[in-house]
Amino acid sequence: DRIGKDYFALTMRGIQNSVLVMVVLGLIASVVGVVVGAIAGYFRGVVDAILMRITDVFIVIPALVIGSVVGHMFGGLGAFFLALMLGFFSWMGIARLVRGEFLTLREREFVEAARVAGASDMRIIFKHILPNAIGVVIVASTLIMASAILLETALSFLGFGIRPPDVSLGLLISSNESAFQTRPWLFWWPGAFIVTLALLVNFVGDGLRDAFDPRHRRFNLRKMREEEPETGEDGQSGPRTGAALAEDVL
Repeated sequence: DRIGKDYFALTMRGIQNSVLVMVVLGLIASVVGVVVGAIAGYFRGVVDAILMRITDVFIVIPALVIGSVVGHMFGGLGAFFLALMLGFFSWMGIARLVRGEFLTLREREFVEAARVAGASDMRIIFKHILPNAIGVVIVASTLIMASAILLETALSFLGFGIRPPDVSLGLLISSNESAFQTRPWLFWWPGAFIVTLALLVNFVGDGLRDAFDPRHRRFNLRKMREEEPETGEDGQSGPRTGAALAEDVL
């Protein structure tokens, strides 16, 4: 940079802080949001009304305003404490999504069967309903993590996030804003890594959703043909028809 610091080392340190903020904020917000949304969606009634009104109070306040206040108070303590406090103010979106999913799943037959079998409410919530809502949770969590990178960047750019002598990608962009025309690499490299990190988190989230959500698992017809014995309509071994295979899948 203009005073001879190793810009590669500064950028790598900024990426470390951005990943730390992303993971810590995403975990805290996901846990709080899932618990609030699950309790509100399962119990409904007065519990749902109270929790959703609390959620509405937080959700109407712009994230940048909350982040600026939290960053002003905790930004000087480092990336971990900044992400920890921001996580407690970023759970509202996932709480609403989980609540809506629980309102739908609580009326399904497997939940009624668990109630008849004597399962407790907590067991039904975390053992039976939550695994079927894991796709929504994963996608919402990855969106929160991607937003966390952008929020930390914006706060550091405005001077309310991570502060010197530590460094972040947003702080690097803010420090080299004047060099956009003469030395664009000082501006573009942190920006490129911000976009790359946000995209990678979303790609990983899509893959995890397809892997863990039981409603997104697909039947592999080729594997079924290889593993199952082939029998004809008369009960003898032979090639199976396409209609029979489709009927088995259904």
